[in-house]
Amino acid sequence: MRIALVTGLHAQARTEAVNELLEAVPRSIAVHHDMKDIGDGVVRRVVRESSGTSRSEQVDLDHACASCTVREDLVPFLLRTAAVGRHDLCVVDSWEGLEPRSTAESIAARPELFLATVATVVDTGLFTSDLSSPDELGDRAMDIAQDDVRTVAEVLTRQVEYPHVLVLPARAHHAHARALAHQLNPAAAVLTSGADLTGFLDQRFDPEAAHRRLNPAWAQYMDHEESQGVSTVTWTRTRPLHPGRLSDALERIVATSLRGRGRFWLASQPDTLMVWDSHQDLLLVESGGPWLGALPEAAMELVSAHRRSRALLDWDPTVGDRRQHLSFTGVGMDTASLLSLLDSCLVTETEAGQEFRNDPFAEFSEGRP
Repeated sequence: MRIALVTGLHAQARTEAVNELLEAVPRSIAVHHDMKDIGDGVVRRVVRESSGTSRSEQVDLDHACASCTVREDLVPFLLRTAAVGRHDLCVVDSWEGLEPRSTAESIAARPELFLATVATVVDTGLFTSDLSSPDELGDRAMDIAQDDVRTVAEVLTRQVEYPHVLVLPARAHHAHARALAHQLNPAAAVLTSGADLTGFLDQRFDPEAAHRRLNPAWAQYMDHEESQGVSTVTWTRTRPLHPGRLSDALERIVATSLRGRGRFWLASQPDTLMVWDSHQDLLLVESGGPWLGALPEAAMELVSAHRRSRALLDWDPTVGDRRQHLSFTGVGMDTASLLSLLDSCLVTETEAGQEFRNDPFAEFSEGRP
């Protein structure tokens, strides 16, 4: 039995795509975990047949949370269903607030299960507005835990960037949404119908390959010329950033784009690779571990071959793999002003090598977010 994981913040568009896939594939079934009452400890499993019949039952969990639902009910359900042998395809119709990575990895970890594809469905009319929304999931009753403070923009971005297939129905604003989706996830195939997913059901989705593609410690981003008002600019430099000037400029940098991602090098923390992860006005900064150029030669053997090979693409004989590599995607961006602002945050020749005592980023070297 093949498994298709279909995710998406926009429930109506996602459900339409799932229905199209069920109609296109004989002997198919869909399973959806309704988490709208998870705050009250209630999760319901809804199973739909391609014939249109459906059944719903409450799921008993040790703890009512999204990860428990996947671990304690979804994966066992898939194993039982596959063992019976009645269905050729099971579509996992994911809850709106779930990001696909954890679910995909949980399914793929079981050798008895065949995860054929991971797809995200986007409502083209809502795409840009939701990527720029300040709403938290709780504001829309999509949160999956009491302390779930993720934003709509953050979750939607991760849903779009992870899969190898995106479904964008050809409705209002389709061309604009397609340009935005392509620049956020150039590796994904873009389809207009859930039925078109049938062409991706005979392969096996590789979560490790998705992780390697997305990891900001070594991901290689590229520029995209403006299309439908959407553009992406990637800033790469081999000089460190001044921590004070960068801190002062953060709000202006973040405000220029819908999405920012990558790695950066601080003069105050020369051995630490810093990760940049921005979603509209939300900025997450954290330590990504050491630059490989900061490691002793003996320690290099402990680093994965993929990590070493990626670092070689960035290698400079003087600074190793240390560099700025930040990518920003937005609508109507003033890329020239953004690049000028970023360049103004670099250390000057006279500042190179000096000690920075007042470092607003010092907490990140201690492992705190």
